[in-house]
Amino acid sequence: MIHSLLVKAFIYFIMAMIFIYVAVQSKGQTIWNPTTLIFAAVATLAFGVAVRLLNKYFRLKKKKH
Repeated sequence: MIHSLLVKAFIYFIMAMIFIYVAVQSKGQTIWNPTTLIFAAVATLAFGVAVRLLNKYFRLKKKKH
């Protein structure tokens, strides 16, 4: 189970990077358009989930040893 947390965290991190890339590519005249903001918000949530999963992974790893 511990390794699956690490894999999930990596997947969420990659997803966040993809959403940031798409947000940067979708900017038009200004960065304040709804599409860019939605992609940035989803990327922020994905980064948050990745950090929480990594935190849980390291806590479980420390608890095992």
